[in-house]
Amino acid sequence: MKLAFIGLGVMGGPMAGHLARAGHSVAVYNRSSARLQAWLARNAGTAAESPAAAAQDADIVFSCVGNDDDVREVTTGSRGAFAAMREGAIFVDHTTASAAVAEELHAAAQARGLHFLDAPVSGGQSGAEQGILTVMAGGDAGPYARAEPVIAHYARAVTLMGPPGAGQKTKMVNQICVAGVVQGLAEGLAFALHAGLDAKRVVDVISKGAATSWQMENRGRTMVDGKFDFGFAVDLMRKDLRIAMEEARANGAQLPATALIDQFYAQVQREGGGRLDTSSLISLLVGR
Repeated sequence: MKLAFIGLGVMGGPMAGHLARAGHSVAVYNRSSARLQAWLARNAGTAAESPAAAAQDADIVFSCVGNDDDVREVTTGSRGAFAAMREGAIFVDHTTASAAVAEELHAAAQARGLHFLDAPVSGGQSGAEQGILTVMAGGDAGPYARAEPVIAHYARAVTLMGPPGAGQKTKMVNQICVAGVVQGLAEGLAFALHAGLDAKRVVDVISKGAATSWQMENRGRTMVDGKFDFGFAVDLMRKDLRIAMEEARANGAQLPATALIDQFYAQVQREGGGRLDTSSLISLLVGR
């Protein structure tokens, strides 16, 4: 297929690479020329000077950018993809953004004879690099069915969750759960260290029981070592939690623990840790 990928960051770059290695023709765009050239040095693809240029004649256009405004810029902005996409083409947005912008862009796409799927991902940088992401999508069933086998090149689970915005709302659930698990793990490991236990041995033991989690298995030992350079950053988690809490205010859901943990992440930011990974919550409890 003829594809386009907009946004070649720590997530988008590997995802686009999987598409190129699968044999698709991939046009790529990134705001940073250096990152674009680095991707082209490792992968087969064609550089585009704008989202519109990348999207021209593409069957499916993918994006993975920063926030709502970035998604609007690469879709309906002055050099956005929507103006160049052919009728019936699909835009798949992997950005973690609001449900409102997903609904807005789904309507804008429909008005142009296009299709739009909100399809945020979970699995982090390592999941993108290994091609084992989880993708939760919102949108219409027809275009989803066409896009799913292409998304599967970098995902081990792809699911249509419901109408436009449902993918983003599912990602909010994911981030609420992740924040709670990371804080619980941080408190447990801090307790183990204060109690004079071998915290890594504690992880080995309890990871075989009911307390286990992806976070424990993949971040428990590095948290004990005070190493926090493993991908998904505190700055990004705060953005995601803000989106979730805004949605909760709109739908009436109560998120007391999430709001508290968001403030813990804010403290990490104030102490200069905005680019540390999310497991750095333990630093507030053990003085690292």
